[in-house]
Amino acid sequence: MNSFSPNMLKTFEACPQKYYFKYIQKISMPQKTSFFERGKKVHALANYYLRGDNIDKLETTLNKDEKAIWDTLKQNEFFKKSYINSEYNLSCKIGSYWIGGRIDALMEDNTDSATSAERTYYILDYKTGSIPQNPEYDYQTMVYLLCASKIYDSNLKFIYIDLKNNQNCIIDFTPDKEKEYEKRIIKICDKITNFQSLEDIEYSKICEFCEYRKICI
Repeated sequence: MNSFSPNMLKTFEACPQKYYFKYIQKISMPQKTSFFERGKKVHALANYYLRGDNIDKLETTLNKDEKAIWDTLKQNEFFKKSYINSEYNLSCKIGSYWIGGRIDALMEDNTDSATSAERTYYILDYKTGSIPQNPEYDYQTMVYLLCASKIYDSNLKFIYIDLKNNQNCIIDFTPDKEKEYEKRIIKICDKITNFQSLEDIEYSKICEFCEYRKICI
């Protein structure tokens, strides 16, 4: 069975028809790349920077807005923590389902603690746009924390770095959250696996902005 990513879970919850087009029929529709350009550039730059690569020439290609965002990220308290990995694939099994995705960066406290159990690990996600409306229970949050918890038996936090507003949204991973996250993940995966009919789907205003609307509506 293929692994369910946060985007797959979000897509199905928003619209099973879109999920069907995108992930079952694997129909790829063109989108405006300019909308994602800034985010991709900042993410790539952050990855090179954290790995210790020389990015002097790459920084000269940034425009004024991109430079401001990049400077904001470099000064972020969590981005300055000790580097473990970036653009990092994580996966795990929850119930009978595999889930996973690619995190922006994994960091830890700047400490010389003798054991990993004494450390705090931080999953970073940089946002050049807006953070999720309900970040604590966003599928990205839940999937990444659950996957990381299988590797790092210690304190875990998910940090949305809101570069637009220079703010951090900090989510602590607790035993209660772990149970709740597992229940929610299994529930949505069950829905996807057992879904049979597309006939009863109702169209809404969000359909007007969907890249599949021309072959759907």
